[in-house]
Amino acid sequence: MTGRKNSGDRKMQQGIKRNVLLLFLVLLFAGYTPVAAQNSDDEYKEPLQEVLKKIESRFGLKIKYSEDQVKDQWVKYAQWRFRETAEATLENVLTPLDMKVNKEKEKLYKLKPYEYHRWKVTDGWAKLDTLAAGTPDLARWEKRKSELRPELYAALQLSPLPAKPDSKPIVTSRRTLNGYTVENIAIEMMPGLYVSGSLYRPLKVKGKIPVVLSPDGHWGGHRYRADCQKRCAMLAKMGAMAFSYDLFAWGESLLQFKSEDHRRSLSQTVQALGAIRILDYLLGLKETDPQRVGISGGSGGGSHTVLMAALDDRIKLSAPVVSLSSYFYGGCPCESGMPIHFCGGGTNNVEIAAMAAPNPQLVISDGKDWTAEMPEHDFPYLQHLYGYYNAKDKVKNVHLPEEGHDFGFSKRIALYDFVSAHFKLNNGQLKDGTGKYDESAIVIEKPSALYVFGENGERLPKNAIMGFSALEALFSPVK
Repeated sequence: MTGRKNSGDRKMQQGIKRNVLLLFLVLLFAGYTPVAAQNSDDEYKEPLQEVLKKIESRFGLKIKYSEDQVKDQWVKYAQWRFRETAEATLENVLTPLDMKVNKEKEKLYKLKPYEYHRWKVTDGWAKLDTLAAGTPDLARWEKRKSELRPELYAALQLSPLPAKPDSKPIVTSRRTLNGYTVENIAIEMMPGLYVSGSLYRPLKVKGKIPVVLSPDGHWGGHRYRADCQKRCAMLAKMGAMAFSYDLFAWGESLLQFKSEDHRRSLSQTVQALGAIRILDYLLGLKETDPQRVGISGGSGGGSHTVLMAALDDRIKLSAPVVSLSSYFYGGCPCESGMPIHFCGGGTNNVEIAAMAAPNPQLVISDGKDWTAEMPEHDFPYLQHLYGYYNAKDKVKNVHLPEEGHDFGFSKRIALYDFVSAHFKLNNGQLKDGTGKYDESAIVIEKPSALYVFGENGERLPKNAIMGFSALEALFSPVK
């Protein structure tokens, strides 16, 4: 009896094992991936990919990601992180992994690395409200501003400001075009470190000439783009000098550094110092009017515009284009790589922009990037701060809800109107018979015509430093 019973037990156990194996094979071919045991001993761990599939199933949505993004990624206490909404669940699951999702449209998300520079709109607005509450009147705002500026310099490692080299700027021959001239200039910022640009001047001048710095943005073609040349040439034709200059490790700066060096935090410092040295040079020209100095750039050049208007009180007018936002701190280290946003216990780009008050400021925004909500919350804050000086009329927002992230014709028109109005320039000659701006007479030069150092960099000075490590050495304290 016992033998027959044991034999039956063995057959039953074999049958169970066979069924378990069959079930496992069925699940495996169905795409099932075995996971760690779901209990506290194993921290309720699950592979990220499995967790994302469960989120998709539970909330009826789609999450786009690559295999590399989810490979070897595990979520601890995975299902304990689920909440009643998809957004709260995704945040709870992804934050410990330094990941996030961007919502591309209803029910469609894209997995991305954590972006320190991009906040929720409501979070940015809440931060701005907190900042506003701390400066309820002019006296407290002036105190705040006086504390922020030196902290900004210190955060940029520009306190004290590095000694200025004794070298003279390198200037190419001047080209006379249609109502304006262009010459290319390189300025030595620190020993062996150069910033290059092109200076557009009016052909006929009476009296002192205003200046508009025109920093480049993160668009292809560098400062040699047609839209950049048009902007500077039109400003020159209406009676201003416009200086267009390279971002760090862009344009001719690539003769000294690699393009990936632009993604290093020190790029923000180099660009700020470059603008200071450019101002030193331009304000040293006898024909320059120091009371009419402006700056206008787009995208990353817009962030640079905001920062320079806050840092340097020689700048009397600013126009950041498609860049300013309380919930976007700049997606490149040249905008947010140094800890400027920790100054004063925490600040953001809109408060930094307010530091330009009561100087004229034009904010150009659009409907398809992080400036889309500018009229709703951020611009009223700027108006409020300008109101402390009875100067609400000096800050203006041109919002283009149907347009995107560029420095297109409509944005340039707004800039021309603003600069000509505040610098008292003649823009009538730039318009056609219908009263519209006409840029057709602008000569678009080939990129090499705008080089300072020659087509192959053959005129780069012998003392030019090479590589990022050499740059770091310039900013390292002497031992």
